[in-house]
Amino acid sequence: MSKQHPITVSSWTLGDQCKFEDRVIAAKNAGYEGIGLRAETYVDALNEGLFDEDILAILKKHDMEVTEVEYIVQWAENNRSYEQKFKEQLCFHMCDLFDVKQINCGLMENYSVEHTAQKLKELCQRAGKYIIGVEPMPYSGLPNLEKAWAVVKESGCDNAMLILDTWHWVRADQPYDILTKEQAAKVVSVQINDAYERPYADSILRDESMHDRLAPGVGAKDTVGFCKMLKEAGVNPNAVGVEVISDAYLAKGIDEAAKFTYDNTKKVLAEAWPEILED
Repeated sequence: MSKQHPITVSSWTLGDQCKFEDRVIAAKNAGYEGIGLRAETYVDALNEGLFDEDILAILKKHDMEVTEVEYIVQWAENNRSYEQKFKEQLCFHMCDLFDVKQINCGLMENYSVEHTAQKLKELCQRAGKYIIGVEPMPYSGLPNLEKAWAVVKESGCDNAMLILDTWHWVRADQPYDILTKEQAAKVVSVQINDAYERPYADSILRDESMHDRLAPGVGAKDTVGFCKMLKEAGVNPNAVGVEVISDAYLAKGIDEAAKFTYDNTKKVLAEAWPEILED
């Protein structure tokens, strides 16, 4: 399996109701090489009574790494809350603690390209050596590749990059032939999954995203085609996240959710992007 592009179980795939070590064990037993943590799930681990050295010891014990850190939001607001400022600092700390180079970021609020790019520039300056990966989502202020790319370009920051997710891509009705090599060079990591043929209504589309995704390759949206697009455009991801947010999968327990998502991810990558599995 890949050490250069670790196959990573994203934080939401295993939910927010499990203990930290149980999360690590489920991921390891399924075959994953890394786990993703949100600031919230890191705080949950601390709330268990763990200290940073305990978290690192658990990871070492199970030969597992944290390879994905998220999720900075509301970064384009003129007056950001202390909660969001502190969450941002937590993400920087997590990158330092786990030696992760990129942070996944989203933006629900809708601003002009000019305003958003300026705020992204400010965030990138605060991030310093860390990469800020902005994720286009169809119900957000960065609804598609076109606007996200415009914002990243206008920011002018080397550490402003993109994160592409299968579910968000297909629910934005984007074809698999629009990603250019220039854009691909700015993709820092990817997240893969699948979706039903018919989406939820626009007004509740985010509910589908947060509760009813499918494992890669088992839905109607051609995860293989998405991965082939990434490969052919030249994407070189720091992590291949598997973000399958599914109430139905989690109802079967985190061990089953981890195993089912990993097994189907491996099938998709073996067909579409075998180099990821071999390096």
